[in-house]
Amino acid sequence: MKLLVMLPLRTVSEANTHGHWRTKAKRVKMQRMTARMMLTLDKRWCAKQNHFDVRLTRIAPKKLDSDNLAISNKAIRDGIADAIGIDDGSDKFSWEYRQESGRPKEYAVRVEITIQ
Repeated sequence: MKLLVMLPLRTVSEANTHGHWRTKAKRVKMQRMTARMMLTLDKRWCAKQNHFDVRLTRIAPKKLDSDNLAISNKAIRDGIADAIGIDDGSDKFSWEYRQESGRPKEYAVRVEITIQ
């Protein structure tokens, strides 16, 4: 079974942002809640005995390097794990990060989950 969801979120490298801690906390909370909400709508795929291959594709005008790409998707990864009810460090998950160039001012994250 395969699940595809587009999240209308703008992700940034949390390692390179310089701003007030409250601004960052608000952004991270919104990303995590959006991912959890969008993926909790369909409970039939959340059986905890399954293995989940998750591919997160960041869509933005500019690309990030590989370590910043993973950091920028951390809140979304946590939201997916929250929706399924398994810790994101579990061996039931395999995570893959990709990115695509978008048009100017186009930001999103495509979540593809293959359930085995």
